[in-house]
Amino acid sequence: MADVEMKPLDDVEAKEHDEKSSPVAEIRSNVALIERAVSTLEPRFTHRVLRTLTALRKRLDDAVLRDAIGEIYTNDDSQAKKALLVWLPAAPPQDHTMDVDTTHVPSTHPKHAQPEPVPESEIYFRLLILHHLLMSPSNYKKAMTLAHETVQRMQALNRRSMDPIAAKVWYAVERTYELLGELAGARPLFLAAQRTASLRHDAETQATLINCILRSYILYNLYDQADKFVTKTTFPASAANAQFSRYHYYLGRIHAVQLKYSAAHDDLEQAERRAPPQRTAPGFYQAVQKLSIAVKLLMGEIPERGLFRQPVLEKALIGYFEIVKAVRNGSLSQFQSTLSKYAADFEKDKTYTLIVRLRQNVIKTGIRRLSLSYSRISLRDICVKLHLDSEEDAEYIVGKAIRDGVIEGRIVHEKGWMECGGQKGGYGPEVSDVFTARIQYCTNLHNESVKAMRYPLNAHRKDLVAAENARERERELAKEIAEGGDLDDEGPDLGEGF
Repeated sequence: MADVEMKPLDDVEAKEHDEKSSPVAEIRSNVALIERAVSTLEPRFTHRVLRTLTALRKRLDDAVLRDAIGEIYTNDDSQAKKALLVWLPAAPPQDHTMDVDTTHVPSTHPKHAQPEPVPESEIYFRLLILHHLLMSPSNYKKAMTLAHETVQRMQALNRRSMDPIAAKVWYAVERTYELLGELAGARPLFLAAQRTASLRHDAETQATLINCILRSYILYNLYDQADKFVTKTTFPASAANAQFSRYHYYLGRIHAVQLKYSAAHDDLEQAERRAPPQRTAPGFYQAVQKLSIAVKLLMGEIPERGLFRQPVLEKALIGYFEIVKAVRNGSLSQFQSTLSKYAADFEKDKTYTLIVRLRQNVIKTGIRRLSLSYSRISLRDICVKLHLDSEEDAEYIVGKAIRDGVIEGRIVHEKGWMECGGQKGGYGPEVSDVFTARIQYCTNLHNESVKAMRYPLNAHRKDLVAAENARERERELAKEIAEGGDLDDEGPDLGEGF
């Protein structure tokens, strides 16, 4: 008897693991979850499928999609199968030279055709094909046609169980228009779909479409229209954190352009908190930090140095780090050279307009440093040190800084210099007000803490028992006194012994 070669156990386990982790197997399991979500009316299974979309679309190719469609749609006459395979190239012919001619033996068991998958599975496959086509610029036109056909198919089906997948489809449609440079033409389509989603209370699709519309406005610098759209709509509170993060980022950009820096700073903080981890979405995290740095500088704050040392931000924020150093030093020449050097990067990030506004902050910082260094300095020297165009500009800027309270001093126009005020001492009405405010805060904190203190339950009963015992003793003593009567009447007769 010949020996049978046994495969190593590790190789068998590795092969089984590869089969389970293959893209086709993952798509097959995702379709099963979609079927379960539709049958049980539980959208959480569909959300579980959509969470794998980001990692899955990077592993897709024509062969994977053809094999997955062939395994799910076993009926060759299926209209959905034919409609899906149209968007994929035909399979290459296989080489049959090494095939062995064997006699076909018919099976005794009849082959039962599997039921047709639910329409949600078809839309899911269309979404995968759409993302696959967007990977190649040569397929953008084809992706546009598929996107329009998918939208018409979704609107014709009109199934509420399709809402989570429809939200992802609308994002893919917006991405298709943006890559083709025709995002402005898609705005009427998005507005009509957003109205429909609002009437149907479809929170996920509504949140996605609001972000798509805001992105369309901001991409073409239509900030007034974007602001009006925000005031006329209400972002759904049940939307996902990723959509909330995008929404707050767009609000922060709108408020920053409108000079509402405090509101922009709050929106960007919310966007950073709700955003996915840095490793998951590094591009979005970098965009938020770039805009946040510009807003902080315009507010008069200097970002922390540790922010620029993060691995995700170290290379992306090189130009912004140079700008921060120029603003901190108050060097107008350094600011101008950095601005001209990284102008292309700022234009790409759409922060160039905000960075240009920092020129006044740089000048104010420089004037403040000069006021602390000199008790008296001529306007000509200020013009030279700050690299200003003329003494008139220096006089105007110094006067505005004195009026805004940036520095203390006065301009002597007859002699052409600026007299700087003395440095503030450690005492005075301002320090007293701050100290009083801190004492009031501590007092209020103490009072609130006392009100919030918790005492042991039934601790007062011990005092009640002690008081009851004392009253009992008093009653017994009073009773004894009452029973004893008068001492002169019942006491011993002591007169005979004396």
